[in-house]
Formats: sequence, C-alpha cells, structure tokens
Amino acid sequence: MLNGVDRQALGDVTEAVKVRPELAKFEFRLENRWEDGARNRSLVDGFAGVGTEQEHPAPFALSNDEPLVLLGTDSAPNPVEYLLHALAGCLTTSLVYHAAARGIAVRGVKTRFEGDLDLRGFLGLSHEVRKGFREIRAVFEIEGDLTHAQKRELMKVGQAFSPVFDMVSRGVPVSCRLAEESFRAMPSAA
Repeated sequence: MLNGVDRQALGDVTEAVKVRPELAKFEFRLENRWEDGARNRSLVDGFAGVGTEQEHPAPFALSNDEPLVLLGTDSAPNPVEYLLHALAGCLTTSLVYHAAARGIAVRGVKTRFEGDLDLRGFLGLSHEVRKGFREIRAVFEIEGDLTHAQKRELMKVGQAFSPVFDMVSRGVPVSCRLAEESFRAMPSAA
C-alpha cells in the first residue's frame, strides 16, 4: 500500500484493461427528484463497469439547495459547489493514484477551489455573460518529502488524468430529452 492505494491491485487492473479494453467502459448514473424551491435530491445506486452491472453496498443520497441570498433554504450545497467538490475530489484522487503507481509517497493533499459566476447570465439579463463559471482557480498544498518541482509535476499529473478536469476544462456533449421521447426521434437543434 502506498498513499492508501493497493499498488498491486492498481497494476493488475491496468494490465487487465490492456488485455481486454472493453473492461475500461463504465456508465455512471443517478436519479434526481425536485423537492421544493431550489431543493433537489439525487440517488446514486448502481453503475455499469468491467463488463457488468455494479451496485454500491448502500445507495448514496445527495441533496442540493441554494443559499438564502439566492432564494433557497441553505440546507445543502448548491450545484456549482458540487461541481467544485467533484473537480477537487477527482483531481486529488488522480494525483494520489498516479503518485502511488510511480512509487511516490504523499502524506497529504489539501486544495482550495474558487469559481467566479455572474448571475446576469442565469437570470437572462445579459446574453454576453456566461451562465456558468467564467473561471475556476485551484491551489494545491502537497505534503511529502518532495521538491517544489516534484509537487508541481504531481499537480500536473492530476490534471492530465482527471476525468472531471477533462470534462470541465474541455467540455462534454450533454443530450437532454423528455422521458417519453427516444434519443433517435429528437429533432435536431436548428
């Protein structure tokens, strides 16, 4: 074990995927229900991976709301805070796993994420203002017997291999449809 990662198991997974690339295909999913006002609740129960359906030992419930100043009840993080959490978690996990694979011991990783958002886009007050974050800043504190250059390299490795960093920084197509429509029957956006 290094950095809490079973290096032998990580190597075994890597070799298995080299031999059988179809094992690398995953589908993650959740179901969400609107509760009231800004409150939503998602349930994460299962996913598809390594060629079969997988289940978590127990479902995970995730709630989101908005702060009082944004007309919510402030009972949970808001969706953009969850996005920052997802980005932080994925960058950190990618950094730690790849450090372990390279035999690099890390004692701790602490990050701070900030994102700038202008409500004029969401409120439809300006078509020139982006609806989402216009910038996200992250600061990493990496603890270990590492030089500044090694810490910088690990931070870059996290960015290079993080699925969430890839999705946020490069975008990902998102298709939406009504439950009663099939994806094939959707009209093209014109």
